[in-house]
Amino acid sequence: MWENILAGFVNSLVPINLLLMILGLVGGIIIGALPGLTATMGVALMVPITFAMDPISGLIMLGAIYSGAIYGGSNSAILINTPGTPSAVATTFDGWPMTKKGLADDALNTALIASAFGGLFGTLVLLFLAAPMAQLSLKFGAPEFFWLCIFGLSTIASMSQNNVLKGLLSGAFGLLISTIGLDPVLGLPRFTFGNYTFVQGIEVIPAMIGLFSFSQVIYLVGSKNNYIADYKAKKGVTSRILKQMAKTCKANLMRSSIIGAIVGILPGAGGEIASIISYNEGKKWDHNKGKYGTGVIDGVCSSEAANNATIGGSLIPMLTLGIPGSAVAAVIMGALLAQGIQPGFKIFSNNGELAYSFIVSMLIANILMVVVGSILIKGTAKILNVRTSYIGVAIVALAIIGSYAIRNSMFDVAIMVFFGLVGHFGGRIGMDTGAAALGIILGPIVEDNLSKSMAIAGAEGSIFTVFFTHPISLILIILTLISVLSPLFLGKHKSEKEAKANDQA
Repeated sequence: MWENILAGFVNSLVPINLLLMILGLVGGIIIGALPGLTATMGVALMVPITFAMDPISGLIMLGAIYSGAIYGGSNSAILINTPGTPSAVATTFDGWPMTKKGLADDALNTALIASAFGGLFGTLVLLFLAAPMAQLSLKFGAPEFFWLCIFGLSTIASMSQNNVLKGLLSGAFGLLISTIGLDPVLGLPRFTFGNYTFVQGIEVIPAMIGLFSFSQVIYLVGSKNNYIADYKAKKGVTSRILKQMAKTCKANLMRSSIIGAIVGILPGAGGEIASIISYNEGKKWDHNKGKYGTGVIDGVCSSEAANNATIGGSLIPMLTLGIPGSAVAAVIMGALLAQGIQPGFKIFSNNGELAYSFIVSMLIANILMVVVGSILIKGTAKILNVRTSYIGVAIVALAIIGSYAIRNSMFDVAIMVFFGLVGHFGGRIGMDTGAAALGIILGPIVEDNLSKSMAIAGAEGSIFTVFFTHPISLILIILTLISVLSPLFLGKHKSEKEAKANDQA
């Protein structure tokens, strides 16, 4: 193992591979920052190019694109309240308020450092704990996935602590939207209103682009501000934020990275679930919960450390079991198969040098990402000095292109516009777009695993046994109850404290 790790460092530091790594990071960050252009799309577009490369070089480039794209989504989430990737939705909760405060540099650098830390942690887990973590992923069946998603949905209560009812209604709206299309069990159309185009369902990315991007354009145009926010470049921000995070965010970084790595190994879970759960846990464990959502580095740190830690986690089942943990991992697995390399635990013995070179290159890529990202930040932050009218036109163009590119369908463009209007006018009456987005993302996963669990229960003859007796399910149920009930107790405690203070006054 140690010989292969050493060989991995040697292969990764070859000049041509370092160049491919840097180019992959730059391309991935740009792809991730553009709404609608996902990490999966970026990696898939580059797979054919790797056929002419040495397998190690090709994998190194694909891994760098993956890491860069997941981080890149935070740039647009922070600067224009538009998550470049679905996993950056939670980053908007504090990233955008920081930009409005004139702290865009702080938010961007926080996202960069947290992303690099989470990426390094996830890759170290992949390097040293691949086998036991892969075994853990095998223990997750349909009931466990169902409860994991219910736990993810339960975070709506904490996210919407100021108005839990509106948050729950927003989440329910998202869940309702996710049911449009064919029933996964019966294959019958639902809520299509006789329109065939609705049979294919509502694609997540156009809905996200609408809720966050198009609605943001309407907001910017209506604000009559010449610029998005006041911005002046500051010197020494990266080192200052690094010191601040080392002092105040150590526990948050570790907790978020652990959550991201564990969620990452579960096929189909992804960075969006990890970042939402991590954000909620960060808020729950903080002494000053009210600061979340107002523009603090802790919120950005929670989201970005978690969604980048999922990268290493998602590669564990792919490399050890031949089961991709994410859509990007599936594309990388396809690239391996095209090179005649069969993923599975034997890859570490039959192609050990290649496997460890790929893993080690991810470590180096995350370190390089701090350098590459800090250079790119200087350019991306200048978007705040561009007039709002120009930014609005650019966002609309990217939103249309990104929505159309998913399925080459104008129907998705119409969906994007519809959700843009929903996001804008719904926000005026207190709709929580984050909760709605969470419902749309998790709805299909919840329904699919509920259907599978019910089928298993039918075969075993007991719904209770399937849903409530598995150890992992019980742990997730307890966590869900804590997540739902804690805001109620905290709200009651806060009211009693305020009442007591008023009496003393």
